[in-house]
Amino acid sequence: MSKIKHFTRIKTSKEFNGVYKHSTKTWHTPYFVLFYKRSEMYKVGFVASKKIGNAVHRNRAKRLLRAHFIENTGLLKSGSYVLVAKPALLSKSFSEIRKACLHALKKCTALQNP
Repeated sequence: MSKIKHFTRIKTSKEFNGVYKHSTKTWHTPYFVLFYKRSEMYKVGFVASKKIGNAVHRNRAKRLLRAHFIENTGLLKSGSYVLVAKPALLSKSFSEIRKACLHALKKCTALQNP
């Protein structure tokens, strides 16, 4: 059983912009965009713009992304992660999003070797 790592939240615009500009890998899915920046710290941020909808929809999108990210924390390498929601996220099932999340993490080389 793997130990769950503690991720700190990315809160400021400066931190988000640092991950956007200096990300080592970026992966687009139909439901979200994943930005990954290698570093020694464990940091994560979730973004849902007004393109997603009203506040209720934006919060739901961030909760979905957070749930999928937490599900995989034991498998992740250290680094900074930013997940940006897309409007299609709210219309898909949990299992479809889970599959896309694992695929994106694998393509960004963010998963640890078993």
